[in-house]
Amino acid sequence: MQQTYVVGGNRLKGEVRISGSKNGTLAIMAGALLAKGTTVLENVPCIGDVNTMVEMLQQVGVRTRVNGENRIEIDASEIGSNEAPYELVKKMRASFCITGPILARLGYAKVPMPGGCDIGARPIDFHVKGLQALGAKVSIEHGYVETAAGKLKGAHVYLDFPSAGATQHIMTAACLAEGTTRIENAALEPEVVDLANFLTAMGAKVFGAGTSTIEVEGVKELYGVTYRMIPDRMEAGTFAIAVGITGGDVTLVGAISEHCTAVFQKLEEAGIHITAGPDFARVRSDRRPIATDVKTMPHPGFPTDMQQPFTAMLVIADGTSVVSENVYERRFKYVAELQRMGADIVQEGRTAIIKGVPKLTGAQVTATDLRAGAALIIAGLVAEGRTEISGVEHIDRGYEDIEGKLGALGAAIVRSEAAPESTARLA
Repeated sequence: MQQTYVVGGNRLKGEVRISGSKNGTLAIMAGALLAKGTTVLENVPCIGDVNTMVEMLQQVGVRTRVNGENRIEIDASEIGSNEAPYELVKKMRASFCITGPILARLGYAKVPMPGGCDIGARPIDFHVKGLQALGAKVSIEHGYVETAAGKLKGAHVYLDFPSAGATQHIMTAACLAEGTTRIENAALEPEVVDLANFLTAMGAKVFGAGTSTIEVEGVKELYGVTYRMIPDRMEAGTFAIAVGITGGDVTLVGAISEHCTAVFQKLEEAGIHITAGPDFARVRSDRRPIATDVKTMPHPGFPTDMQQPFTAMLVIADGTSVVSENVYERRFKYVAELQRMGADIVQEGRTAIIKGVPKLTGAQVTATDLRAGAALIIAGLVAEGRTEISGVEHIDRGYEDIEGKLGALGAAIVRSEAAPESTARLA
């Protein structure tokens, strides 16, 4: 089984191109099921979750072809099955969002309860309530969610929490419904706006994306289009944090800075310099980070997906930081792994108190989920000696060739089934 090996001590320098958005791509791939035609998606990240979604679409009878490394063609002229396989849906939560489009097209969908990273309770209640409001009859039995509707009807939907996944799911289901759907307390994430832009390009009528109220006027049909994915703000944030912890100087090519405002502002509080442009961000640091308090919140607040990587940087910051996780209750499972490397972290419920230490040391650690894996890589970049990270399949779910990209910036990092001599000598 492969592991990632990191030897700390190298400053990151140069340029790195940010891949397409993971969360945006998955929502748009599900939305492509609404079109009776071929959709071409460009700037698609080569990651595990996208591969799973490709396989998912193929399993429900949709012709899907990966054309080049970052381009996917989805021909949903015909949907051959209204039932999704358990072995794929259990791998990631986003796969559940094919339910609404299949229901809208075929009048019936049977999809297993979703899986994904174990970071806390992520109920599908909001999704189900949204579909029910649109007129679907929903039954949850034996681990499957069955939905049926002769024709979906526009409705008023209020979300108790501004869930990005539920907002996107209800938007797609409403596109082919009769009448107007109004979503209140909608999520504000850039990926929600991007999905709205995609649906509009297909012929949908979506208004208000990026605000707390979204309206969708149902249309009779949608058509395939060519659409380019926005850059992944979580990957941009991860690399920016990696530069901050190593005291480097890196330009994030393609990054949309306004999508990363909360992370960039916190990095600046920590003493890292950010120069933002329309399609790039230069990140520079020449000193140890400064202790900074962080509270995760729905967008435009500090994203929960960046809590783990940012905490990894704070473990060597000057001073004491307090990190509060307000979205997922089990997002601190990785703390024990950082402690193995010498981090001084005291966790109390959803809060972590971090006292910066002079140094970290390499150790054998395990990635418990996607962003935890990124956090361990970041810690390994400054740890003395070699860090061996297992559980790298989690990392592959959301990062495209992270070892290759970091290596090109000067990091001593490789993916291998055994510790390579090149990194062993560096240790």
